[in-house]
Amino acid sequence: MPSRPAAIVRALLVSLYLSAALPVSAQPGPEPASAPARVTAVVGGLNHPWAMAFLPEGGVLITERPGNLRLLRIPGGLSKPLAGVPKVAAQGQGGLLDVALSPEFARDRYVYLSYAEADGSKSGTAVGRGRLSADGAALEDFRVLFRQQPKLSSGLHYGSRLVFDGKGYLYISLGENNQRPTAQDLDKLQGKVVRLKTDGTVPTDNPFVGQAGARPEIWSYGHRNPQGMALNPWTGQLWENEHGPRGGDEINLVQRGKNYGWPLATHGINYSGQPIPEATGADLPGMEAPLYWWPKSPAISGMAFYDADRFPVWRNSVFIGALANQNLIRLTLDGDRVVAQEWLLTDRKQRIRDVRQGPDGYVYVLTDASPGELLRLAPAEQGG
Repeated sequence: MPSRPAAIVRALLVSLYLSAALPVSAQPGPEPASAPARVTAVVGGLNHPWAMAFLPEGGVLITERPGNLRLLRIPGGLSKPLAGVPKVAAQGQGGLLDVALSPEFARDRYVYLSYAEADGSKSGTAVGRGRLSADGAALEDFRVLFRQQPKLSSGLHYGSRLVFDGKGYLYISLGENNQRPTAQDLDKLQGKVVRLKTDGTVPTDNPFVGQAGARPEIWSYGHRNPQGMALNPWTGQLWENEHGPRGGDEINLVQRGKNYGWPLATHGINYSGQPIPEATGADLPGMEAPLYWWPKSPAISGMAFYDADRFPVWRNSVFIGALANQNLIRLTLDGDRVVAQEWLLTDRKQRIRDVRQGPDGYVYVLTDASPGELLRLAPAEQGG
């Protein structure tokens, strides 16, 4: 057995060799500039709202984390909680989470929900759908389409964003339930983005279909807690933002079968200030480096691209909610490159949980509080 000094020397040489072999680290983005915005409070009195979806006939569906789905009619006000919503595990970060409309909503009226589902003392992300009743008072015939397995969460890291790609597929982001190594385990659904058909069945061309010891639902892996995900309207590329540890919040371009590194590769450290035990570098061979990352974590959440004509100054932007920073981040894009960063709503000191572009071309955000609010935003220098 080698002596302790010899072992230390060997470890240093291995470390230097690996460092020399690594690709150039992805760079953090530009320093933020503070930007004003015109803000209108649309509705208050919400109980930790988590997500929203705009109905084509008008109105907004809003999830509340304790387990309620509400319909806001403008005018008309906020409905009582809708009937037919599944029971949720409202513990820690869990509860009723994302909401998305079927791509064929005008025909089938399906509303998709993601939520924390309990199994004994543990829980995991589940996704199901039900039909919105004609009067908007209930989800009818709700059916579970997907369950994260195994269930490992004690109330942390559910991920849980839902995105349809316009080609008949549904993507679901899944946190690693604060069980870091599981993000690398292909036999588990923690720390993954999964791809399903809209009825919950598995596409035959998913990257791990037929591979022994791998879940066929998996599209990508090595994720921590992806709380934001959206389809880039100009490229069709799926973007995901990842709530990191202490430092290392990041944006990734989600691609078929790719490994995004967590917990082996990260720019962050533990909340305690100690290194992530499994981490061996910021960027590692065979793992995808982030498109963009923050040295100091804003604690990022919902994500939405701006693709409306109402406010040209916001074109070619992606908006991201920030919980710890208590603001809304706007990133200006040049293709897939971030060229500027603005912070909005900083003076309000509110945790921003979700952000969406409304059908009217305004930007809407939900504040994570009780009481929480739905806010409508416009650039300060423009009317509308």
